[in-house]
Order: sequence, then C-alpha cells, then structure tokens
Amino acid sequence: MGDMDPHIFAVAEEAYKQMARDEKNQSIIVSGESGAGKTVSAKYAMRYFATVGGSANETNIEEKVLASSPIMEAIGNAKTTRNDNSSRFGKYIQIGFDKRYHIIGANMRTYLLEKSRVVFQADDERNYHIFYQLCAAASVPEFKELALTCAEDFFYTSQGGDTSIEGIDDAEDFEKTRQAFTLLGVRESHQISIFKIIASILHLGNVEIKSERDGDSCSISPQDEHLNNFCQLLGVEHSQMMHWLCHCKLVTTSETYVKTMSLQQVVNARNALAKHIYAQLFAWIVEHINKALHTSHKQHSFIGVLDIYGFETFEVNSFEQFCINYANEKLQQQFNSHVFKLEQEEYMKEQIPWTLIDFYDNQPCIDLIEAKLGILDLLDEECKVPKGTDQNWAQKLYDRHSSSQHFQKPRMSNTSFIVVHFADKVEYHSDGFLEKNRDTVNEEQINILKASKVKNIRNFDPRRAVQQLRACGVLETIRISAAGYPSRWAYHDFFNRYRVLIKKHELANTDKKAICKSVLENLIKDPDKFQFGRTKIFFRAGQVAYLEKLRADKLAEHLRQTRAALVFQKQYRMHRARLAYQRVHRAAVVIQAFTRGMFVRRIYHQNKEFKTLSEQLSVVTSTHAMEVGKLKKELAQYQQSQGVDTSLRLQEEVESLRTELQKAHSERKVLEDAHTREKDELRKRVADLEQENALLKDEKEQLNNQILCQSKDGFAENSVKENLMKDLEEERTRYQNLVKEYSQLEQRYDNLQDEMTIIKQTPGHRRNPSNQSSLESDSNYPSISTSEIGDTEDALQPVDEIGLEKAAMDMTVFLKLQKRVRELEQERKKLQVQLEKREQQDSKKVQVRGGVASPQSVPRGTGIKADPAHFSQGWHGSNGLCHLPVFQRQELESENKKLKNDLNELRKAVADQATQNNSTHSSPDSYSLLLNQLKLEPNINARTSWPNSEKHVDQEDAIEAYHGVCQTNRLLEAQLQAQSREHEEEVESLKAQVEALKEEMDKQQQTFCQTLLLSPEAQVEFGIQQEITRLTNENLDLKELVEKLEKNERKLKKQLKIYMKKVQDLEAAQALAQSESRRDELTRQVTVQRKEKNFQGMLEYHKEDEALLIRNLVTDLKPQMLSGTVPCLPAYILYMCIRHADYVNDDLKVHSLLTATINGIKKVLKKHNDDFEMTSFWLSNTCRLLHCLKQYSGDEGFMTQNTAKQNEHCLKNFDLTEYRQVLSDLSIQIYQQLIKISEGVLQPMIVSAMLENESIQGLSGVKPTGYRRRSSSKMDGDNSYCLEAIIRQMNSFHTVMCEQGLDPEIIQQVFKQLFYMINAVTLNNLLLRKDVCSWSTGMQLRYNISQLEEWLRGRNLHQSGAVQTMEPLIQAAQLLQLKKKTQEDAEAICSLCTSLSTQQ
Repeated sequence: MGDMDPHIFAVAEEAYKQMARDEKNQSIIVSGESGAGKTVSAKYAMRYFATVGGSANETNIEEKVLASSPIMEAIGNAKTTRNDNSSRFGKYIQIGFDKRYHIIGANMRTYLLEKSRVVFQADDERNYHIFYQLCAAASVPEFKELALTCAEDFFYTSQGGDTSIEGIDDAEDFEKTRQAFTLLGVRESHQISIFKIIASILHLGNVEIKSERDGDSCSISPQDEHLNNFCQLLGVEHSQMMHWLCHCKLVTTSETYVKTMSLQQVVNARNALAKHIYAQLFAWIVEHINKALHTSHKQHSFIGVLDIYGFETFEVNSFEQFCINYANEKLQQQFNSHVFKLEQEEYMKEQIPWTLIDFYDNQPCIDLIEAKLGILDLLDEECKVPKGTDQNWAQKLYDRHSSSQHFQKPRMSNTSFIVVHFADKVEYHSDGFLEKNRDTVNEEQINILKASKVKNIRNFDPRRAVQQLRACGVLETIRISAAGYPSRWAYHDFFNRYRVLIKKHELANTDKKAICKSVLENLIKDPDKFQFGRTKIFFRAGQVAYLEKLRADKLAEHLRQTRAALVFQKQYRMHRARLAYQRVHRAAVVIQAFTRGMFVRRIYHQNKEFKTLSEQLSVVTSTHAMEVGKLKKELAQYQQSQGVDTSLRLQEEVESLRTELQKAHSERKVLEDAHTREKDELRKRVADLEQENALLKDEKEQLNNQILCQSKDGFAENSVKENLMKDLEEERTRYQNLVKEYSQLEQRYDNLQDEMTIIKQTPGHRRNPSNQSSLESDSNYPSISTSEIGDTEDALQPVDEIGLEKAAMDMTVFLKLQKRVRELEQERKKLQVQLEKREQQDSKKVQVRGGVASPQSVPRGTGIKADPAHFSQGWHGSNGLCHLPVFQRQELESENKKLKNDLNELRKAVADQATQNNSTHSSPDSYSLLLNQLKLEPNINARTSWPNSEKHVDQEDAIEAYHGVCQTNRLLEAQLQAQSREHEEEVESLKAQVEALKEEMDKQQQTFCQTLLLSPEAQVEFGIQQEITRLTNENLDLKELVEKLEKNERKLKKQLKIYMKKVQDLEAAQALAQSESRRDELTRQVTVQRKEKNFQGMLEYHKEDEALLIRNLVTDLKPQMLSGTVPCLPAYILYMCIRHADYVNDDLKVHSLLTATINGIKKVLKKHNDDFEMTSFWLSNTCRLLHCLKQYSGDEGFMTQNTAKQNEHCLKNFDLTEYRQVLSDLSIQIYQQLIKISEGVLQPMIVSAMLENESIQGLSGVKPTGYRRRSSSKMDGDNSYCLEAIIRQMNSFHTVMCEQGLDPEIIQQVFKQLFYMINAVTLNNLLLRKDVCSWSTGMQLRYNISQLEEWLRGRNLHQSGAVQTMEPLIQAAQLLQLKKKTQEDAEAICSLCTSLSTQQ
C-alpha cells in the first residue's frame, strides 16, 4: 500500500488493523486545500469504522456516530466559491473501542467556528445550511410561530445572491437533520427551542435601524415587526432590547455613562450579538452530541479522525482566512518536525544507516505571524488602543515587516498585505480585522439574554479567536508516520508476534535479537526493506503486511492440520458412541421383550374379565328390550286414539304423491319416443354399411384373381429377364474398360501439362544478365495471360509503340501462343459441329422408330436381361405397346420427358464450358463433364427407378431398354476415340512447344554470356534498355488488365442490382402469400416487434466484480478469443464502464477501475514481453481507450469534430486529464516494446537477406575473386535468410496490426522505424565488409530495395516516409555501380550521394 495512491478505505483499514494488532491508538488526519473533499473523506472513514466495528449490544452507538454528521454539516457547513458543502470549523472525532474492538462511544471537539459568516457572505456564497433548511420548512404548521418566509426575505441569508444549490433540496435535508436530532436523543421541545433561536437570528438581521439627523445617534421603531418576533422567540423584554441595541454603557472610575451610538456602531453591535447567539447555540449542540455519544464502559483504545480546515485563498481574504492559514502553517510545521526531524533523530539514535534529508522549514513564516511584534502581537496592541483602526494597524505592519521575505506590500493598496505561506501567496484585506479580533458584545445585551426564558442562551466568556486557535490542542493530536521506515517493532514484540515463522532449530538460540535477524534475512530477501536498530527493527512500507501474510498462511496450514485432527477425532468418537449405542440397544430389546410379555399376560386377564362383564351386559340389554316392547304397544294404542287428526294429513300427502307420479309418466313417454327414433336411424346406418362391405368383398375377389393370373405369367418372364441382364453386364464391362482408358489418357495429358509448367519456370529462361530489373522480361509479368483473354490487335499495339527491336524476345513467344490459341479455338468449333450432327442423327433415329424410347430415355435400373432371340420372339409374338396398361404408358412418357430435359441440361453445360475455357483445356473438360453426367454406376438404380418395377414388365419395354443401352455405349465409345485422338494431337503440339522453348532458352543463355564479356558501362546501358522495355510492356499490360477488370466490375454491379431487385420482388411475393395464407387460419399469430431503444453507451458493473472484470478483459484475455469481433472491444467496454461510473458520480469507482486497468496491462505486457501479437493488441486497445478519453473528457482538439450525439456521451463529472497523461505514457512504453520485439525478429535476417542471399541468380560469377567469404554468408547455413523471409515477416506484422485495429498512423510509424533499422544494419555491414563492396552487390541491393518499395505500395504504406529512410542505402548501391576514375566521376558521385557523408 505504501507505493499506491492513498485510498480512504485502505487508510481506515490500516488504522483499524494497527490498533487491533499493535494495541496502539491511531489517528487519521484529513488535510488539503479548501474544496479538496476532506469532509466527505472523514465521513467515509467514520462509516468504515461503524461498519467493521459495530457495537456488540443493541445500543446502535455506531448509528449515533454517523447521525452526528448531518447535524454538524447543517450548523457548521456552508456554500463557498470553492465548495458547495465547505466545513467552516475544525472537527476532531475520537471513536472509542472496547477490548473486542467494537465501538462503545465517541467524543467530538470543534475549533474556530467562522462566526462572521452568520452576518456576512461574499458573492455566490451562502450562510450556514440550517438557515435555508428552516426557511424551506416555514410552511410546516408546527413552525408557524417562527414567522419565517423564504430565504430571499432575510438580510443574513440573501447577501450572496442565489440562495439555492443545484441538486440540493433544503427541505429534504431538514428532515434528515431532525431525524438525526431524534436519533441522538434530543427531545422535541429542545428541537423547537433550537429552531426558535435560529429564527430569532434571522429576524435580528432584518431589524430596521434609522439614523438621526446629528449622525451620532440611532433609533428603532417600537412597531418593528422583526424586533417583536426576535423578543418573542427569545423571551426577552422588548423595550430593554430596543434601548440597548442603540445605546452603550461607559464605566469610568468615578461614574457610569449611557452613550448613544452611530449607525455603523449599532450595526456592528447587532452583528456581534447575532454571532454570539449562534456560537452559543453551536457549542450547546456539540455538547449535547457528546453526551449522547458518551459511554460508561471503559475505553480500551480509540481512533481519531481530524477534519482540519484546509488552506484557503479567495478573491477577498479576511480575518477568517488568516486564522485558517495560520493553523495550516502550524500543521505543516508539526508534520516537518515529525517526518524529518524526530524520525531522523530516532534513526541516528538506533544507529540505522541514513542520509540526512534537507527539507523546507516554515519557521520564519510562523515567526512572522506569532513572534513578538509579529502580525498577531501588533493586532492585539492595536485592539487595545482606544481609537485604533485597521489602516493604522496595516501601516504598522508595513513599517515593521517590510524587510521580511515572507511579508509583502501590494502595489495598488495601502490597506492590504501579503503573507508568503508554504502553499501559496495570500493577500489579506485588513478591513474588519480589529472588530473580528475584539469580538465584543454589549454587556447589557448579555444581561438581557441571561434573563431570557430560553435555557439554551447561556453565559458567555469572550476569548479572542487567535488565542482559541493557539490553545485548541489540534497540533498536539497530530502523529504522522515516517517516510523512511514507517513501521517498527521491538525485538521482544517481533519475536512474540512472528514466533510461528521461526524454525525449531533456530529456537535453540537464547539470543532473541539474533533469532530475529536470521528469520528476517530468510523471509525478506531485499536487505534494503528493513534495518536493525539497537532496540527496534525498522521496516519500509508494505513489509509488515508481507510478514502478516506469511504468518496468516502459516496459521492457515496449522488450522488445516487441526481440522484434519478434528475429523479423525470426530470419526473415532462416533465409532465409540456407536458401539455404546449398539450395546444399549441390545439391552433395551431384551427389556422390551420381557415387558411386552408381561403386558400380554396382563391383557389376557383383562379380556377374561371383559368376557364375563359382556355376558352380564347382554342379560341386562335383553330385559331392557322387553321393557321397550311394552312401551311401544302402549304408544300404538295411544296413537289409535289420536288417529282422527292424522288421517287428513296423510290423505294430503297421498294426493301430492299422485301428481308427482303423473309428471314422471309423461317425461318417461317423451324419452321412449326419442329412443325409438334413434334406434331406427342406427338400424338404417347398419344396413348401408353391410351393403358397402359386400361390394368391397367382391372387389377384393376380383383383385385376387388378377394377381393369380399375373403370377402364372411371371415364370415365363423370368427367363427373359435373366438373358437381358447378361447382355447388360457385358455392355457394362465394355463401357468400364473405355472409362479406364479415358482416365489413363487424362493422366498422361496432366503429366505433359506439368512438364510444360516446369519448363516455363526454369531460371535460365526468365533472366537476362544485365541487371535485376530485366531478368523477368520473358516470363515474370502478365503479358501472355492478358493476351490470352484479350484481343490480339490490342495486345500488339503497345509492342508497335515501343519498337520491334526492343520487344523481339517477347514477341517470339507471344506470337506462337497466339497462333496456338487460334488453332485450339478452330478445333473446338469443329468438335462442337460434330457433336451437333451426332445429336441430330440420334434424334432422326428416334423419330423413325415411332413409339420406341430413345437411348437417353431408357430408364435406368430396370434389371432386365435377355438375348436378341428372345427379344425377337417376344416382339413378334406380342401386339406392341397396346397391351400395356394406360398408367404404365403415362409413367414411361413422363420418364422420357425427364431424361430429355437431363440431355438438354448436359448440352447447355457443355456449351457454357466451351465459352468459358478458351485454352487448350476446354475440349477435354467439356467431354469429361459429358462423360461424368452419362456414366453408368455399378448399381444402375442410382439415378432413376423403373416405374412400378415390382409389377409385370412387357417385352416391348425390355427391347427398348436393350437398344437404348447399346446405342449409348456406341456413342460413348465414339466420343472416347475422338478424345484420345485429340489428346495425341495435343501431346505432339506440346512437345513442339517445349522444343521451341528450349531453343529460346539457349539463345538467351548465349546472349547472357555475351553481355558478361562487355564492359561495365555497356552492361549498365544494356540493362537500362531492357529495364525500360520490361517496365513499358508491364505498364501497358497492367492498364489493359485494369480496364477489363473495371468492365467486369461494372457488369457484376449491374447483375447484382438485377439479382437484388429479383430477391426483393421474391421476398415481397412470399410475404404477400404468407399474409394471405394467414388470413384463412382460425388462430392468428401476432408478431411482437421490438421497439428501437436509444442506448446510452454505458455498462454498469458492481464494485465487487471489478477484479473479475479486469481478469476477463485484461489479464486472462487472449487476442485469438476476439477474432471476428469489433477491433479494440476491451477498450470500448472499459470506456462504457467509466461512463457509467461518471454517470453515477462515483469518483472512487473511476479511480479504482482506471488504476486496475493500467496495472493489469502492465502486468500482461511484462509477462508477454516477447509476444508481438499480444503487444500489438494492447497497444491498439490502450490507444483506443486514450482516444475515447480525449474525445469525451475535455480534449479540445478531439471534441471539435464531435457531433451533437457524441457530445451527449461526454463525461459530466470528472476531468481525467491526469489519467490521459498516464495512458499516453503507457502507450509510448508499449510502442517501444513493440519496436523492440519486431527489431529482435528482423535483425538476424537483414544482413543475410539484403547482402548475402542471391535473389538474382547468376550474379555470383561477377563478384571479384580473391576475397574470403564469411561463414554467415553460406546459403546452406542455419543463419541464411532470403528477402522473401523478411517480406513474409513484415506481412505477418502488418496483418496482426490491421486485424487488431491499430491506428494507420502508428502502423506507418512502426514500418518507418523498421525500414530505418534495415537501412542502418545493411549500410553498417556494407561499410565494414570489403568482400561485399562490388558491382554485383550494388545490383543486388537495387533489386532488394525495389522489392521492399513494391511491398510498401502494395500495403498502401508508401506515404509513411519509410522509403526516405532507405535513401542512404539506395545511394550506396548506386555508388557501387558508378565509375570512379575521372574528376567528372567524382563530381557525379558528390551530386548523387547527398545522404552519405564523406567518410561513408
């Protein structure tokens, strides 16, 4: 933690841990300038302690500690120009803990309340929050007696202008303040008294004071409404207060005078009274809070949180800012004393090696303020003078301290002075210093307040503010750790704490100091992290935490062993308990058995007794039944006597039953009629079904008879089928032999083609001896390929423009190939004509036969065999096709149509193939396509099946199948013979072409040998002519190719538009058809359309998931995982997380996320310091995140190009300028690592590829003899590379960077630097090696550089300036090829080689 930026929770956690671990009290000082966030930080620290150290009982003391914050903010915080919630007092809260480190209480001390704010506020500032909160709640019925209105109506709350703060609801904050008062135990009556006092101060500020004519006296109207409210709220006498607000009492040695006061004196006295009342109320509230937080339990330890007022400098600085800055000077002095003086003295005392550090000492500034005849001393002296003024005091300061280096006088003012503090220069205005320092209240006014009925108005003992500051005790509570060795342990305490880390053999030593030294040397390898003193061990930041981690790991291991032992013990105890339980269980079973026997015997005896009792009961019941019978007889006799009355009732019941019976009969009759009708209908239905069943039986018998007849004829047909199958097998074997012969001819043709390509690629045919650029004039550019697909006259036109002499070698091959193309085209047309004639003959034969199917229409897969004799017998013995069933004829006709369609498709495919292939391969390919379409598979059922093949097949069908197969085989055999003849002719032509090419190669070799005999000047001139010829031809060919590609592109675009229109029409038709079909459905499907959402471009995550987010996006992410996604996706996701943190105004979240991201990237790059892909990936993502921060967080250069929508995505709450600088530095670091990796890969290749490898074959014989070759230049060695290896490696670099979305400017800069490195390494080796300084090396370099330039142009990198970095090497290559004999040659060298020095 010592190496990281301070974090409030980390500091609070460290203080809590040290208190618990070291059992020492801790203090946290929250310091900084005004508006830096000290109050919020102190609040978060207290919230942390309340969370981790909650009270052990149900007193909820931690809630009371947190409840003190809204109260103190309401009565002690106000809006300033620096901060909307600035603390205007110093606060020290001491939180007490018990032995178990639970919160048991707290105590608060306050210092130097800014009382002047009660009566005066500067522009754009406010009074204390409680005044505005009370005015916002003025409409509440219980506050009606306060007679308050809005804050704009009162003088003490409207001097700063705007009385509201954006985003703050004063009424809501007032409710929070009242809830905090209630939680702290302030009764409702006391709360009303507090609000009355605050309201009275507002009314006092609105009292209207009128000046009399003489100017020395003032008066207040008795009917003044605000004075009446003031006196009524405080319970004071109206007449006395009205009198003593305008008069004062002067006491002399002899008598007492009552004197009138001027208007300004009365206003000062009124303001002094208001400040006094508010200060007394503030002190009472703090005292009551301390009572609520007080505890009777013994305090074991405490943590103090000091929220000290920050260093302040405003446009107008008065007495309050002077006192606050004076306190900060003392705080800085105490800090210097502890950090530097006392710490260094302790290091010297403990004999620690230490170099004394010089530091800034602010003692002269403090002496200027508090020394004798200093600023405060002169202020007290001026206050004692009867008619002392602020101007006189300022003049005394000028006279006394003008020579001090910490005191200055402003040029344009005689009432201000400047003090040079440790933080900044501050100009103070002396107006009001004397009055605020006196802070006097009229004694008579105090006496009136003493007689008040309100208890909170107490006695007042005035003390000067500066004396209060000196005696406040803030400076004595400050304890700051040392910067050098902030942690220290006594040897005895260290031994006891880390005894678990000491090995057993080390404990044998009795000297604890020696044990501690040996343990530390083993645990901490860096000796600079700790020092041994005489009585203590000193540690640098973070080392104690490391030792604590080791101790925790050791204890965890011990705990693991302990848990294992507990498991063993538990299992053993379980085993023992189980044995004991089983023993007890067996005993219990025996006892239960005997007990059950006893109970059974007892039940037996009880049943016996029950039987006797039941017999007795039966006797009793029989007697009872007899008695019941007698009683029934008597009852019947009695009923007969009473039967006259009951008979009438019985007759009525009988009549009602009769009517119900008649209704039931009628309903039964209706049901019987319905039943008879349904019965008749069912009988009729059964009769119809029986009749239909009889018809179906008859039909079934007829079908059975037909099947029997057909089965009888099947025996005769089987023999015919077998003979047909034998003939088909013979035809099939003959056809397969033809196919094999065709494949052999095809293979021979391919071999001849391969031989031709090998002959064309031989090096001797492709090179001329002049230079590297003319070596490819014959075969290394696309003039021949473009002429094959273009027009002959268009291709000959550029040759005529250049001249026949320069293009002689190219035209020989060119014209031969053109002639061969025309011959092949004529042969293709002849073959096509022959194919059409053959098809016409076949169609005529089909027409002559009448109803017989053509060979193409014979269905495959019939499986019929027969010889011609059987066929002839079957043909003459039958009546033709007339006996075939009608449906079989229809199926044969449909199958015939299908096969004709297949034949048409084959013809179309042959024609298309012929038009597309204008080379010698066109005819074989078309015939191979036809043969592949017409090949018969071993299983002839592969394509079509004979319709109803399982039924009877007539002989006519079999005859047609046989003739069709025979004719197809004859057709294929004729085509195969024609194909073989064409192959033989093609082989002969290719052999003639090979002989011509050999002769051409011999001629070129002779020319090459002749050029070697020429002088170097003639060779150069000849090479330049060949280079011009080659480049001109290549340029014309490329232009022609570009024009044809453009035409093809336009044609494809038109086709694409047509297809797009067809697709749209098809989709519309399908949609219309679907909509019509859906209308007929009973159930309707409703499509739920998703509404378009206006995404905000933010990503929310929880704080506890930050580590998981960084691990998935940074540390564990591989570039391969994001292939195919948006480039720089992690950067965009991180920026969306930052935007959400900015949206919720969580500065800690933004700081934590950015810090974790930067550290994660550094960790990944350190781990993969030789991985180009990983380094490029994080360079692109870091730059993308940096660009997002610049574009959306305040960089004007980026934001000027933003749209209105993009400006909505800008950060609202944070300025991340510092993080942009950190990311910029990180990007530079990653770029340097990328360059280092790529240079490390390329550097071993450069010398071998650029200087030693012969990319132009045959130049080795031109090198001068007599020089020793180096081992690194051997072509067969391990260190040999060619230029293609460098280009492949740069292609790999370029592909990786482009795929990962790296900025084009960065890619250009990378290759510019790599080309500079290639130039430097090559040039240095050229200068240091004599064996490579030759004319052939110059040509080799020129060729290699031209290849690199072509690579740059192909990658659109020629504008990066990489070519300019190669200029020294280009000039060196030219220098090797120039003459160096005459003075003119020297002048030419000087004018040409401008980038080389004289020594080079």
